[in-house]
Amino acid sequence: MKRFCLIFLLLVLILAVISCSEKQVAKQGDTVRVRYVGTTQEGTVFDSSNTELPIVFTIGNKQVISGFEEAIVGMAPGETKNVSLPPEKAYGMPIEENKRAFALADFPPHIIPEIGMELQMDQPNGQPSVIRVIDIANDSAYLDANDPLAGQTLNFELELIEIMKL
Repeated sequence: MKRFCLIFLLLVLILAVISCSEKQVAKQGDTVRVRYVGTTQEGTVFDSSNTELPIVFTIGNKQVISGFEEAIVGMAPGETKNVSLPPEKAYGMPIEENKRAFALADFPPHIIPEIGMELQMDQPNGQPSVIRVIDIANDSAYLDANDPLAGQTLNFELELIEIMKL
């Protein structure tokens, strides 16, 4: 009887180890569904997924910022996590070359630049880019093409909803 109990206990332990090791976690190449809330260090929400429509992306395809992807790797469906991403893992540091002055006379007549105004320009690859007017002086508008979140540490509340089977 003692031997039977020991064997039974050993089998239960082995099954527990096997079931724990079979827990599916997100890895490179997986397509995942994620809910998130992104905030600045001051606590301002700058972005969030809609609770009914979490975002879907493939880890490694650079569809989201690198730190976001890295935080999802190793998570299991249903798991939540809070992460703080330094600028290097988020939108990088501002690049001074992305700030330039343009003569006010060069703007189309229907656009009157004002500080804080956002304008859309097409990049050479055809992708749209948002630039902000950061100053107006000496008959020039000073524009900044850096992401508004560049240089900031960002916080994310993450929930891995699903590792999708494709």
